[in-house]
Amino acid sequence: MLRVLVVDDESYLADLVATALRYEGFDTAVAGSGGAALAQVEMFRPHLIVMDVMLPDGSGIDTTRRLRGSGCLAPVVFLTARDATQDKIAGLTVGGDDYVTKPFSLEELIARIRAVLRRTAGPGERAGVSYADLEIDDDAYEVRRQGVPVDLTPTEFKLLRYLVAHAGRVLTKRQILEHVWEYDFGGSDAVVQTYISYLRRKIDVFEPPLIQTVPRVGYVIRVADGGSRGRSAPEPGAGAVSEPGPGAAVSGEGR
Repeated sequence: MLRVLVVDDESYLADLVATALRYEGFDTAVAGSGGAALAQVEMFRPHLIVMDVMLPDGSGIDTTRRLRGSGCLAPVVFLTARDATQDKIAGLTVGGDDYVTKPFSLEELIARIRAVLRRTAGPGERAGVSYADLEIDDDAYEVRRQGVPVDLTPTEFKLLRYLVAHAGRVLTKRQILEHVWEYDFGGSDAVVQTYISYLRRKIDVFEPPLIQTVPRVGYVIRVADGGSRGRSAPEPGAGAVSEPGPGAAVSGEGR
C-alpha cells in the first residue's frame, strides 16, 4: 500500500486530506510542523508528501530542502493559500513535484497525487490495490480476477476499488454512497445494492466469492467461510437509480 505523509498545521485540514486518501486506499500519516515532518519521514517512509508551504516552525519549502539534503527523494506536492508565481518557482526549485492552491477539491488533489506517483514511479512499480486473486491496476484502469481481465464501468470500478482498499472492513451503504457517488445522499440507497449486484455478476463468477453481505449493516470484501456464497436473502427495493454528481471543495485559512 502506498504511503502518503500530510504536513499541515491546520489539523482539521490535514485530517480531512488524510481521511480522503485512506478512502482511496493509501496509508497515511499526519505532521503539524516541519520538525514533526522530518521525524515522520524517518519512521513512516512515505512514497509521497503533501506539504503546506506555511508551517509554524518555518516554511514547507525549507523543510523540503532539508529533506532533500538528508537524502529523502519522496515526491512533494505543495499546498498553499498563496498564488504567487515566485512561491511556486521556489517550491519547484527545491524539489517539489506539484503545487495546489487553496481552496482545492479533494478530487483534484488526489488526481494530482496519483499523477505525480505515476511520473515518479520506479521501473515495474504501478499504482493499485489487490486482495486474494483480485487485482486492480489504477494506471491501466484494469481489473483482473485469477489473471482474467474483467470489464467494468467507471462506477463499478470505483465501487470495487473502494471495497478492495478496505478489504476485511464492513462498509455501510451510507459510507459507500458518500465515497463512490461523492455527495450527501438524501434518497434511496438502493443504488448501492444495484451496483453490488452488477459487480457480483462480473467478479464472483470466479471461486471463491469475495463480495459478502453483512445483513442490516453493509458489504465487505473477504473470502467466504466454508466456501459459502456469502450472500444474504435479497434486500427489498433494489433497482436502477440515477447517479448524482461531483464532490466538494476544501479550503484552508487564508495565509
